[in-house]
Amino acid sequence: MSTMNEKIKRSPMFYVGDKYKLMSQLVNLFPDKVNHYYEPFVGGGTVFLNIEAKKYFLNDIDKHLVSIHKLLISSAKNPTIFFKDVEKIIHKYKLSHSFKKDVVPDSLKKEFKKTYYARFNKEGYEKLRIHVNKNKKNDPLILYILLIYGFNRMLRFNGGGKFNLPVGNVDFNKNVINALNHYFDFVQDKTMQFTSQDFRKFFEKKDFIKGDFVYLDPPYLIAASEYNRLWNESAESDLIKFADELNRKGVKFALSNVTHYNGSKNDLLLEWMRKYNVHDIKSNYISYHNNAKKNIKEVLITNY
Repeated sequence: MSTMNEKIKRSPMFYVGDKYKLMSQLVNLFPDKVNHYYEPFVGGGTVFLNIEAKKYFLNDIDKHLVSIHKLLISSAKNPTIFFKDVEKIIHKYKLSHSFKKDVVPDSLKKEFKKTYYARFNKEGYEKLRIHVNKNKKNDPLILYILLIYGFNRMLRFNGGGKFNLPVGNVDFNKNVINALNHYFDFVQDKTMQFTSQDFRKFFEKKDFIKGDFVYLDPPYLIAASEYNRLWNESAESDLIKFADELNRKGVKFALSNVTHYNGSKNDLLLEWMRKYNVHDIKSNYISYHNNAKKNIKEVLITNY
């Protein structure tokens, strides 16, 4: 398929709600040719990394996430400097870095077979977290490093705006380096516009042209993950009205969502989607509050 390389690329943020494991299903359901590509809930960016378009309009309400994307896009011109800056912070805070060298002592690996990275990185990670919270300006490079070493690779701030994610049992490894290099390769010759707004604001004053494609991956109304807290029925209702508007204008859209989740069902969505094409997606959705596989029905809804 023309929008696809042989290999699915994964966002170097490995972010919550990441579509990486579903991408091979999704790309086969996306349009063959895309003019301008719009994604108002971009998250870590795995989806746009697997779409070829003339121009990209990308948005997420999380301004910290967007600042990391902007940092990565500007770093694509000279990845060497980016990697040097990363290494400086890793060494300063004595964090593990298996992409270069395994520095975790064998004794720790024996004592904590499954959690030795968390044990090894805890002290340095917490010092880095204190540093970012003292320094009112959130440096996107430090936030990226905190995300990579953080629990379930999230960006989480408390009510007072302090970064409060605990350390994860993770490492800056070869997978992270490979994902970063793929990101840098992909974005360096692309025209991209990143914004951080509510999706309703994002779509104001946008003039769609023939061949445009909008991919919608909102927080799921009936799922229990951390990042769904900002979503409610009113937002869901506005989103599907907007999708209807796109359809009236002849703009192609695809919307990812779940219709059923552990005994709950999304009636609003089920009723609305009857007028469009619904594709079942084999889901890997796992709630981070409970790592058990869930009873979920995930779908992709398209108007083409």
